[in-house]
Amino acid sequence: MLLLAQQVLAEDTKANKEFPGRDLYPEVPYMELDDFYQKLKRNEVTVVDVRSEYEYDTLRIAGAINIPLASKTFASEMRKLRMAENKPIVVYCNGKTCMKSYKAARKCEIEKIDNVIAYDSGIMDFAKSFPKDALLLGKTLNDPKKLISKDEFKKHLLTPDKFGERIADTSDIVLDVRDRFQREGISIFVGREYRVSIDNTKRLDRYIDKAIKENKALLIYDAAGKQVQWLQYYLEDKGLKSYYFMAGGISAYYKDMKAELK
Repeated sequence: MLLLAQQVLAEDTKANKEFPGRDLYPEVPYMELDDFYQKLKRNEVTVVDVRSEYEYDTLRIAGAINIPLASKTFASEMRKLRMAENKPIVVYCNGKTCMKSYKAARKCEIEKIDNVIAYDSGIMDFAKSFPKDALLLGKTLNDPKKLISKDEFKKHLLTPDKFGERIADTSDIVLDVRDRFQREGISIFVGREYRVSIDNTKRLDRYIDKAIKENKALLIYDAAGKQVQWLQYYLEDKGLKSYYFMAGGISAYYKDMKAELK
């Protein structure tokens, strides 16, 4: 009996380390991957992607609707959905360490929107396990090998120092893909960088085509090194091979700069 109790405790501890949000949001109900998938296939749940529209457009669960947690209308849209649906609403985000699914479910509880459950393994585990039910850039994924691994992403990272050195030593094309509200009117590579919203595919295509035609690399940075992980799928889909991201984005750049001043 003691041995069994120890095994159960060990399994719970392992799960809590793998899913830190379960300890941080103990009041939020959650659903495991296989259980979620079975209910999804039986049309027993309504699925909501609470990430940004850009992340949703890049990779999502087929049939999911997008109601970003960051949206000012999140609560009102979820309330409308609850009024239209009797089924449990399952919310999801990127992965096991992403807190958005828990925060979304918790916000719904506070707003008296009931029967909202977090699927907390996230889109990446779902896409790897059930690629025929995931959409990558609007098309059925089918092959999980199309998903970009952490190692493949890291191959395209440069530290802020190396990023700056590359700009100084080459004529590569520099892109600031931060949102307008993140920029605050500040340019860090004055005279070299172009500003383009990450979801403005028409402008992005212009710089991608220019880089390919002129045999140059794209040097891209965002706010914190997160958005570019999704942008990489678009760059690969466009056939661009020479591109680099600033590791940690502008946040890492300022952090390094402050450290040098001490």
